[in-house]
Amino acid sequence: MIEMITSFLSTDLRMATPLLIAALGLVYCSRSGIVNIGVEGMMLIGSLMGVVGSYYTGSALLGALVAIGVNLIVSLVFAFFAVTIKADQNVIGTAINTFATGLTVTVNRVIFGVGTSQNIEVFERVKIPVLSEIPIIGEAVFDQAILVYIALIAVPVLWFILMKTSLGLKIRSVGENPQACDTVGINVYRVRYGTILFSGALAGLAGAYVSMGQLNSFTEDMIAGRGFIALAAVVLGNYMPGGVLAATLIFGAASALQYRMQATAISVPYQFWLMLPYVITIIAICLYRKSSNQAASTGKPYNKQ
Repeated sequence: MIEMITSFLSTDLRMATPLLIAALGLVYCSRSGIVNIGVEGMMLIGSLMGVVGSYYTGSALLGALVAIGVNLIVSLVFAFFAVTIKADQNVIGTAINTFATGLTVTVNRVIFGVGTSQNIEVFERVKIPVLSEIPIIGEAVFDQAILVYIALIAVPVLWFILMKTSLGLKIRSVGENPQACDTVGINVYRVRYGTILFSGALAGLAGAYVSMGQLNSFTEDMIAGRGFIALAAVVLGNYMPGGVLAATLIFGAASALQYRMQATAISVPYQFWLMLPYVITIIAICLYRKSSNQAASTGKPYNKQ
């Protein structure tokens, strides 16, 4: 029984990690007033670029840096249209998602072909001495890939930056009242560009973890809605890093339960278990009732007078 609980918690954390990484970037983006639904496509690009980088460099870390670098370029394009051109943010995000699907299919087939195995370096587990010996939670929490630890540490760090520093105050203020910020000398465009780039970088890292930490290869359309679940986690987590952690663990638990149920002898069609994480996502959003920290200027382009 203890081994089953430990295994479930370990799987929950692994499945929640890419959602958490992407959602933390989305928190900053959202609090500055930007809606980035293109995170799905950015994660997909990151998953492929991570594999490509690992394939050519022989290093999972360098592969992740390649994924981040390419997504910074994609994010810059998003920021240009959303902030400078002032185009509709939802349309831009949808365009990026569509572009990412075609791009990753083409690049994957050009480099690796169809049905060819990908010999890459992946993120190995790093067991932390002493802590990993704690009953139940030790093996589940302290025997994970390095990105899992980074994601967990990032939660309090990013909360502190957002809520206790002048940078965080600028981000939140730009999201609430960009006109007032402009009058006191805060560059609204620069803040929003920065949060979009930050969100894109974390989306790339999240995608790289999916392909090099969970599945150890790239398959076409492998993100399969995780970007949209990350967006839902931001709403459920009330646009705060701590809340996002709790929300992603709920979604991770749904995925862990999906795998657990598929492995049992219960005579339920496997398609039901596949849709379980998405059903829980919808239910969680429908049950959401707290007062929201969503920025007042969310989705609204800023027109400097």
